[in-house]
Amino acid sequence: MKKILFIFNPRSGKAQIRNKLMDILNIFTKAGYELLVHVTQRSGDAMEAAAAYGGSVDLVVCSGGDGTLNETISGLMKLDDFPDLGYIPAGSTNDFATSLKISKNMLKAAEAAVFGEPFPIDIGCFCEDRHFVYIAAFGAFTEVSYLTPQDKKNVLGHQAYMLEGVKSLASIKSYKMRIECEERSGSMSLCPESVGRKEETTLEGEFIFGMITNTMSVGGFKGLVTQDVALDDGEFEVLLIRTPKTALDLTNIINYMFLKEEPNEYVHKFRTRSLRILSEEPIDWVLDGEFGGTRREVNIINLRKRIRIMRKSTKKQ
Repeated sequence: MKKILFIFNPRSGKAQIRNKLMDILNIFTKAGYELLVHVTQRSGDAMEAAAAYGGSVDLVVCSGGDGTLNETISGLMKLDDFPDLGYIPAGSTNDFATSLKISKNMLKAAEAAVFGEPFPIDIGCFCEDRHFVYIAAFGAFTEVSYLTPQDKKNVLGHQAYMLEGVKSLASIKSYKMRIECEERSGSMSLCPESVGRKEETTLEGEFIFGMITNTMSVGGFKGLVTQDVALDDGEFEVLLIRTPKTALDLTNIINYMFLKEEPNEYVHKFRTRSLRILSEEPIDWVLDGEFGGTRREVNIINLRKRIRIMRKSTKKQ
């Protein structure tokens, strides 16, 4: 009999899985799977379970927010052979599920996990010992995702991030950095004459925010990344924001990012397979909404099509 490892976070998204759990397990059983169930108890638990048991099953399914998905994939990355992965989103924003077009209906997502088709996705390798699924970020507002208490996320949902973000407006900090990468220019304002070409690029200066992504939405906002994102092309979408000199500059940056006004000299967008970031002081990083450590030097590499995630079949019945 085929085996399935089901990892779920009982607290994610107002603990909504509580009312769906028996139906989900029934779907798995009817699909012919022998069940191994792990209920996460603490941070890092999903990663440990995926690493310990993922190698002995045919399919791993996780349910929770983006952090639970990150932990599960991080655990699978410790294995020599990766089983396929199913995902039942149950968090506050579920950015990556949106990108994958995985249903927010938990039962439909469960059916896609066992009856759907595998889709290979890129995984980000962060400093050789950590991984991320859809975003690595530093700077302004990034601490909001992991400092916002789970109970506040459950009560307020997406509004929780907005409320905590407003509180941090007055404490925006800039970091003196050097960014080295192999860039493929597209919508990047730095080198418009090199659109479509690959070349080594170095950026230096002070920055207040940066994100390296493989997703179509961040924090529930689709306007922060380009609309032609491919989750399996071996490239990241990068957004870097230099330190504004005036309040008007900051306003112009926000208008450019959300309203798509004229290109802004403080905003750099480009694509790359890898990049190296050096800073004069330690910087806190966020990986898929969870704290990713404090570092002066960061190396990020795209691992193309490393994990196969199950989603609803696109084939006509």
